[in-house]
Amino acid sequence: MEQTDYNNRISELENIIGHNFNNKDIIFAAITHSSYANEKKAKKLKYNERLEFLGDSVLGLVISEYLFQKKPNLPEGELSVTRAKIVCENSLSQCATDISLGKYLLLGKGEELSGGREKISLLSDAFEALIGALYIDGGFETAKGFVHKYMDKIIRSCIEGKLFYDYKTQLQELVQQNGEQQISYSVTDQFGPDHNKTFVTEVKINGVTQGQGKGHSKKEAEQNAAKDALNNLKTK
Repeated sequence: MEQTDYNNRISELENIIGHNFNNKDIIFAAITHSSYANEKKAKKLKYNERLEFLGDSVLGLVISEYLFQKKPNLPEGELSVTRAKIVCENSLSQCATDISLGKYLLLGKGEELSGGREKISLLSDAFEALIGALYIDGGFETAKGFVHKYMDKIIRSCIEGKLFYDYKTQLQELVQQNGEQQISYSVTDQFGPDHNKTFVTEVKINGVTQGQGKGHSKKEAEQNAAKDALNNLKTK
């Protein structure tokens, strides 16, 4: 990667998350997957697994503190169950998608070709690594603010006793109320350079287009198409 691409990638992500890193090496490590580092062995790059480990602990503390304060009458067992729902892989990967984190990841060629930018496990790990990076660079309050900002919807849903569902799942459950329905997603357009593509996706129900969405990954575009369809169906 050329220095200009490196700087642009870091700057864009910093703007999204609202934190300007004092140490750019930390955020660079947070978005570097082991597959990329392995391909660049001569450069001895640091990748995000250690930051993921740290971020997991920071996230657990942030959520534990929040639940402890907001749910004073909830016993320990139920606190643990609620926390597990909030920090599950699906929830974290959705949060990563919301900030287009997959777009900024540095992946090896094999991981790239296998759709790594859309893998739930990879996105979840990267989101935790980003939390770890924010903790190191800005301290606990910075990491805590980030978690509260980008996980607020999930946290509140779980506290209210609701499981978190992404837009595609919500759409499926809504249309299945009227019996078996055929839902399909398809990419109708894509544009931009390879490192910064935008996908346009439409969702059809029984062959009729009900929504459209854009995203920097096919998964993100599908989620936005499902969200658009949900809004359209509820309006009707």
